Formats: sequence, structure tokens, C-alpha cells
Amino acid sequence: MPGKTTLEDLIGIEHCKLGFYQELQQNVAQLSRSNMKLDEKRKENQALLDGITDMMIVLSEDLTIKRVNHVFHRWYPGVDPVEKSCHQILRGKSTRCEECPALKAFDCNEVVKDFCIYKVDGKYRHYEIIASPLKTDPASERQVLLFKRDLTREKEYQAQFYQAEKMATIGTLAAGVAHEINNPLTAISGFAEGLQRRVKKLEGVVPEEMLSDFREYTRTIIDEGLRCQDIVRNLLTFSRPKCTSLGPVDMNGCVRDTLFLLKHHFKRQQHITITTRLAESLPSICGDESQLKQVILNLLTNACDAIAEGGKVEISTVETETLGVKLVIKDTGCGISLENLDKLFEPFYTTKPVGQGVGIGLSTCYSIVRNHGGEIVVDSTPGSGSAFEVRLPGVADSGSCSEQTFCF
Repeated sequence: MPGKTTLEDLIGIEHCKLGFYQELQQNVAQLSRSNMKLDEKRKENQALLDGITDMMIVLSEDLTIKRVNHVFHRWYPGVDPVEKSCHQILRGKSTRCEECPALKAFDCNEVVKDFCIYKVDGKYRHYEIIASPLKTDPASERQVLLFKRDLTREKEYQAQFYQAEKMATIGTLAAGVAHEINNPLTAISGFAEGLQRRVKKLEGVVPEEMLSDFREYTRTIIDEGLRCQDIVRNLLTFSRPKCTSLGPVDMNGCVRDTLFLLKHHFKRQQHITITTRLAESLPSICGDESQLKQVILNLLTNACDAIAEGGKVEISTVETETLGVKLVIKDTGCGISLENLDKLFEPFYTTKPVGQGVGIGLSTCYSIVRNHGGEIVVDSTPGSGSAFEVRLPGVADSGSCSEQTFCF
């Protein structure tokens, strides 16, 4: 017959239960603290990921999108990319891209970096793409982490910086060249004019045929000398500070005056149609009227030179959101190739045939616009035409602008 359960036995059992419950409470508390630490770590990692401004995509071996970060949804709002191919979502293509960095990363199992230029919303944008293989379990499916960074603004700033450096270098060179050329050029022009005056005294002394040659030669020397003097003056704009008083300028008035100056030029090119769309009540800008007219003149001349039979040039002005002015000169000409766009504002770079340009017109435009606190950009498609856009800041009080003097 089993023994009776004593009070001591009951107390011992309850004591064991109490110890078990205490240990269980300690384990629960420890797990709770671990969960809190994990949650803090998760929030910290999430904050780090949210701070990344690059778009991140996880791809499988068949280039199917598995996961994306928050930047993707900012770039592609309302798009669900999961389980869809990257070339379908990112490029709108049904086939894989040539030279795909993700495929290269899978093939060589190392980080692959690539740079590309895509046309987005009618404008070329620069991107850096980095494909990095993910270290996963050998038994699981291989994946690649794809970073995509928009470098467009950075490239624009770099181009502006390099352009400023080039202009400074060219300015120093131009000062010396202009000085050395100007003196002999003045002498050549002076002696040519002297010969031209003396040709009349040869009438009846030498044969008329020879006299005609003398007239033509001296006239050619003087004309080419004047052309060289114009080139020298343009060179000096890069090197010699020019102090000018800036006042309120009506951009529409500048456009109309420039078109009037080019009236006879347009009559000789009857195959070109010129149209204007000038905004009413355009705000004044603070600038030098003659220099701004030079910008319009150069851009219009280039637009006409790029147009073949039946082409069109459109000049438009509009007020910007910052109360400034935007001038757009658009043509239906031959356009500019992508490799030439980066060099377009470089001094002495030209795509025109030899003898039709020296490559300082657009450089002069760039310098004038930048000195006015504005910017000039170009959008072009080969075979379809180009659009040059000049953005200039406005003035809240036109009267205060008239007293300003700047040295360019």
C-alpha cells in the first residue's frame, strides 16, 4: 500500500513548480529583451536602407525582380515589379538588354559597373549601374543586387565646371594670341586701304584687266582683314573683363530687334519659315541688351545654318516659375549627335564645314548667359532638329537693376 503524501511532499512539489515558473519568466524576459534589440537593429537597418538614394533591385538568374527598395516606387510610382523581368520594367523591352551588367555579374561572379545613357521623357539622362552577386547558400538560387544611380545632375555640374576651366584657359591663350595678331593685322588692313586709294591713279597707266585685279585683291584683303578683326574681338571677350551697366531688359524686344536685323538674311533663305510665340506681360530681366541680342543672333544664325529645304525655326518666350524668362529657339534641322553635345560649347569646336565657322559663337553665348546668372541647355535629336533653351533670372524691382554695374 503506497505511502501517504505528506505536507512536506506537497511543499516540495510546489517549490519545484515555483522554480520552473521563475526560470520560465526569466527566459521570457530574456527573449523580450532580445526581440527589442532585434527590433532596434531592424529599424536601424531600415533607416540605413531608406537613406540610400540609389534604386536597389534583387534579381534572380533569369533576371526576374524579387525585391526592390523604396526608391524604385519613387521612380516608378504605381508599378508592381515583383516576378517581372527587369528589362520589361526598366526599359519597356521584351528581350534582354545587350551588355547587361547583371548577366555579366552572374557569369564572372564579381561586381560589375556600367555607365549608360537613356532618353527619358524626351531628355537624355546618365545612369551608373552596379551589379553585385549576393552571397547565399550554395544550394539556393543565385541572386544579384542591382544598384541604379541617376548621375544626370552630377554630369551637368561636372560639364559646367570643366567648361569654366576651359574658358579660363582659352581666355589666357586668347589674350596673347589676339595681342600678337592685332598689330600685324592693323598694318595689313592699313596698307591695303592705302593701295585701294592709289589704284585710281593707275587708271590709264596700266591695262584695265590688271587694274581690275588690283581692285579685287585689295578689296579681298580688306574684307578678310575685317573678318579677322571680328574674330579677334570675339577672342578678347574670353580674356578681357568688360564692365557694363546692367538695366532692365525686355526679352521680347530683343527678339523683335534681332529679327529685324536679320530680315535681309532671311529673305535670301526663303526656304526657311520663321515663327514666333512671345509671351505677353513678360517680366523684365537684369542684363546687357546688346550682349543678349548677340546670344539671340548667334542661336538664330546656327538654327538657319542647320536647316535644309522647307525647314522651320520657332522662337518662343515664356515666364518661368521663379519669375524669370525662358527663351527657346527650336529648329527642324539636321540635329546634333550625342557625342557632339558634350563638346558643343567648347571654344573653337564646330561641326560646320571649313570656312563657315570658327567655333566661338556658342562659346560666346555660353559665357554671356552664365555671366547674367542664367543657364543655356540644348536638346537635340539627329535628323529631327535641335532646341536651345536660355533661362535667365528676373528682377522683382526693375528700377533697382538700372544702377548695377558688373564686369564680365
